[in-house]
Amino acid sequence: MVEIFKTKDTGELVRIDNFEKGCWVNITAPTEEELRMVQEALDVEPKLLRDPLDEEEKARIDVDEDQTIIIVDIPFTYEDEQTLRFETIPLGLLVVRDDYLITICVYEAQVFKPFIDNKIKTMFTHKKTRFILQVLLNNAKDYLKYLRHIDKKTEYLESSLHKSMRNKELFKLLELEKSLIFFATSLKSNEVVLERLLRGRYIKLYEEDQDILEDAIIENKQAIEMANIYTTIMNGMMDAFSSVISNNLNNVMKFLTSVTIVLSVPTIVFSFYGMNVHLPFASSPLSWLYILTGSIGISLLLVIILNKRQLL
Repeated sequence: MVEIFKTKDTGELVRIDNFEKGCWVNITAPTEEELRMVQEALDVEPKLLRDPLDEEEKARIDVDEDQTIIIVDIPFTYEDEQTLRFETIPLGLLVVRDDYLITICVYEAQVFKPFIDNKIKTMFTHKKTRFILQVLLNNAKDYLKYLRHIDKKTEYLESSLHKSMRNKELFKLLELEKSLIFFATSLKSNEVVLERLLRGRYIKLYEEDQDILEDAIIENKQAIEMANIYTTIMNGMMDAFSSVISNNLNNVMKFLTSVTIVLSVPTIVFSFYGMNVHLPFASSPLSWLYILTGSIGISLLLVIILNKRQLL
């Protein structure tokens, strides 16, 4: 899908039908035909359009003559009936001859929603540097939002595991732990890109936009710290639950072993008397009562001893 936007004189962002200088071209999950159309209409290097569509592409800045592409990782959620996963995907911000700004992503990028909904009042499509920095700032804020969501999910799963140790909750915790690792890795890559932009060698930085870039760097650093803290907490929690599960298993095995010992006494006694040999009380008509009472008495004694030793 290819969408073309341009800011009016009133500051309102509107969709337009044709490419114009100063417009924003938003490309989402494009077909080969759409990529070819944009490439031919705007004279764009094909490689720069296709690189951000590779989900394994790393965050970086690349300059090709009069075309500059900035690739950063953005948070992406995948949810179904079974699980909720947080991942990261590449987003390309391509400046073509200072005339056009092209954004490319393999999925719909939530970071653009505030811009399309006209919630960013200081956004102008012809001010490409400001627009790029505003996108990067919003992206860092999105990471913080998703990290807080992961923290809430972790607290909910922790309370569920306190009530009942089930594999379902443990698998969800593992998914969240994996998500935190993805976030931390992507945020560090984005930090390198932001620091390189701060030097002003790749896009022209204007004095009024300097604060936006610095805010984006601060928000990104905060997100990195939060991701590291949550990862440490998650690792400690998983180790604690692993110890609890092992301890519960040991208690169950200890209980079953003690029960086996207690039940083995009557079994041994009745096995002896079932051999029809000369044994005490064998000739008494109340021998079964003596044997039963004695077996139960020995078993109760074992129960008391094992209970005092906290084995039962």
